[in-house]
Amino acid sequence: MNAIRKVQRYIRSHPDSNASALLVQLAEHLAEERAFPVAKLYELELEAFELAVELLREWRLDRYYATRLHLLDEIVPAAPHAHPLRPAPLAARADDAALEAA
Repeated sequence: MNAIRKVQRYIRSHPDSNASALLVQLAEHLAEERAFPVAKLYELELEAFELAVELLREWRLDRYYATRLHLLDEIVPAAPHAHPLRPAPLAARADDAALEAA
C-alpha cells in the first residue's frame, strides 16, 4: 500500500492541481473496477504519471493475490481432510487447545 500513501501525499501537497484530480479519478476507477481511459495519464507531468503507474502496479498485484486466495478458499475445503489455509483467530486456537488438553 505504499503507492496509495504516496498518492495521498501528492494530492495533499497539490490539492487544486489537475494531476491530483486525475489521480483521484484513477483511484476511484480502480477501486470500483471500472474502465479508465489510459490516454488521460499522458496529461500528467512525470511525477504524477509515475505515481499513477505505481498505483496501477500495486492494484494489479493486490488483485492477483486476492484472486489466488479466493481460488484456494474454494479448492481446499473440497479436498478430503483439508486443513484451513488461514490461521484461526487466537481465541479459537485457545479453545481448541483447551479441548485437546481435556
